[in-house]
Amino acid sequence: MIPSPTHSPPAPSSVSESIGKYRWVICALVFFATTINYLDRAVISLLKPYLETEFKWTDADYANIEIAFKLAYAIGMVGAGRVVDKLGTKIGYALSTTLWSIAAMGHALVSSTLGFGVARSFLGITEAGNFPAAIKTTAEWFPQRERALATGIFNSGSNVGAIIAPLSVPFIAEQYGWQWAFLITGALGFVWLVLWLVIYDTPSNSKRLSKAEFEYINADIPVGLPAEGVTEEKPKASWATLLGFRQTWAFVIGKFLTDPIWWFYLFWLPDFLKKQYQLNGTAIALPVAAVYVLSSIGSVSGGYLPLGFIKRGMPAFAARKRTMLLIACCVFPIVFAQYLGRMNMWLAVLVIGIAAAAHQAWSANIFTTVSDMFPKRAVASVTGIGGMAGGLGGIAFTALIQKQLIAHYSDQPDMAYFITFIICGSAYLLAWALMFALVPRMEPIQLDEPKA
Repeated sequence: MIPSPTHSPPAPSSVSESIGKYRWVICALVFFATTINYLDRAVISLLKPYLETEFKWTDADYANIEIAFKLAYAIGMVGAGRVVDKLGTKIGYALSTTLWSIAAMGHALVSSTLGFGVARSFLGITEAGNFPAAIKTTAEWFPQRERALATGIFNSGSNVGAIIAPLSVPFIAEQYGWQWAFLITGALGFVWLVLWLVIYDTPSNSKRLSKAEFEYINADIPVGLPAEGVTEEKPKASWATLLGFRQTWAFVIGKFLTDPIWWFYLFWLPDFLKKQYQLNGTAIALPVAAVYVLSSIGSVSGGYLPLGFIKRGMPAFAARKRTMLLIACCVFPIVFAQYLGRMNMWLAVLVIGIAAAAHQAWSANIFTTVSDMFPKRAVASVTGIGGMAGGLGGIAFTALIQKQLIAHYSDQPDMAYFITFIICGSAYLLAWALMFALVPRMEPIQLDEPKA
C-alpha cells in the first residue's frame, strides 16, 4: 500500500513525464467496459427489422420495449451507485459487468415480445452500474485537472460500441441469425472481466503505481489531509442528505434534460435512416458508424477543451461552465438536419453527428462536475441519482414525445422527426441555464465526518 503524501504535492505545471502513466491503463479498462456496455444495448436497434418480421412488432411495440429498458435502467442507476460506493470499484464494476453480460446473452433465448420486454429490463437494471463505477474510478485515479479528459476518453467507448454494432450486428444476423448477434456481443463482457480482476486495484492498494504518480493523482487534496481510501473508510452519505444539496439537483436537471437526446440517437437513428432514406440492413452501417465516429471525436475533444482553459489559468469549474455553454450551442444546428438532408443524406448525417459529438462532450463535462463538487466516497451515489433522472427523462421523451409523435404523424414521419430535432437542439441550452442558475460558482460539498 502506498502511503499518503505528507508534503506539498508538486504543482501541475512542474510535473514531469517521470511520474508514470499507469492511471491511463485504468482509463483504458474503463473505456473498453463502456464500449461493451453500449455495444450490448445498441444491438436491438439494428436487429429491429429482423425482429419486426419475426414477432410482428409495430413502432409502438418497439417503443414499449425501449421504455422497459429505460425504466429498469433508471431504477438500477440509483441502486447501482449505492452498491458501487459500498462494495468499491473493483467488486462493484465486476458484478455489474457479469450480470449485464448474462442479460445480453439471454436475449437469444427469448421467443415473444413480452420476453423481450423482460430481457431488456434485466439488461437495463444491470447495465446501470457502468457509469457510477466508471466515474468513481476516474475520481479515484485522476487529479481534478485531468478528470474531464479521462471521462471524455472512457465515455468515447459508448461511441465505439455504437460504431462496432452497425458494422458487425447486421452481418452476424444475416450469416448466423439474430440470436448469435446477442450471444457473441454479450460474451465480450466476460473477456473484459478477466482483465479487470487481474489488473485493477484502487491507487492506495495498487502495486503497479509509483509513489510519484500516486502523489500526482492526489495533488488536489489539501496538505495534511489523507488521500481517500488510505485511512479508515468513512460512512456513505444517505440519499436524503445528497438530495439536500443544490449541486445534486443541478446534476439531476442536466441529466434529465440531455440524456434522452442520446437515447434518441441510440435507439431511433437506424429507424430515421430507414424511413427518410430507405436504408436497410448493412446499408445502414456506414452512416450510423459515421455519426458515432464524430461522437468519439467530440467525447475526447470535450475533455481537452476545459483542460486548455485550466492551463491558461482559469479555475476548473469556470472552465467547465464555459465549455458546456459552447457545447450546448453546437447542438442547435440539428434543427436543420432534415432540410439539409433533402439536398444530400450525408449533410443530415453530418449535422446529427456533430450534435451527437456535442452530447458526448457535454457528458464528459457534466459527469466531471460531480467529482468537482463531491468527495470521492459520494461520487458513485450522486452519479447514480443523476443517471436515474436521465433514465426517467428518456422514458418521458419516448412515451410523451417520440411515441406520441410517431402515432400522431404516422403518415408524416418527416414532421415527427422535425419536432423531435427541435427539442434535441434546445435541450442543452435549457439545461445549461438551469444548472448554473442553481450552482453559479464552485461550491465543494463537505459531508459530515463520522461522530466519535
